[in-house]
Amino acid sequence: MTKTKKHEFRPDQFVVYPAHGVGQVVSIEEQEIAGITLELFVIAFEKDKMTLRVPTSKAVEIGMRSLSSPDTVTRAMTTLKGKAKVKRAMWSRRAQEYEQKINSGDLIAIAEVVRDLHRTDDQREQSYSERQLYEAALERLTREVAAVAGGDEVLAAKRIDDVLVLRAAAAA
Repeated sequence: MTKTKKHEFRPDQFVVYPAHGVGQVVSIEEQEIAGITLELFVIAFEKDKMTLRVPTSKAVEIGMRSLSSPDTVTRAMTTLKGKAKVKRAMWSRRAQEYEQKINSGDLIAIAEVVRDLHRTDDQREQSYSERQLYEAALERLTREVAAVAGGDEVLAAKRIDDVLVLRAAAAA
């Protein structure tokens, strides 16, 4: 019973799952759930020590995608250099929007969140929830930039930090 279906993703490929960030497709397996045989992508999120099984038929529909192109990473870095766009809405509304952007899996949207929530030492301190959102966005951005560049998260974090520090220096 071998079905040779063409899948958009293959084992050992790095993918972006919107709600969890960068993971690696470990295998494609069949599993019987409620009497129905489903074909599933098995995705490992090493950093979170988590494994996710996603039906192959639903993967694209839920927003799973391949890593961004180097061109998209460059656009995300350019986004980081821009001026923060902080709306005057209530924090709960802004927090919701930031969360949606982070969970969209869109690298540019995640870069916007990092840009908008980044604080330099001389600016007012972030609230706990602001810091949580900032760190979540920064981690997602760092992981994808690292995966696209070949896997070194420390280098990716430094690259992002350099852009943010330069932006802060230019604004001063």
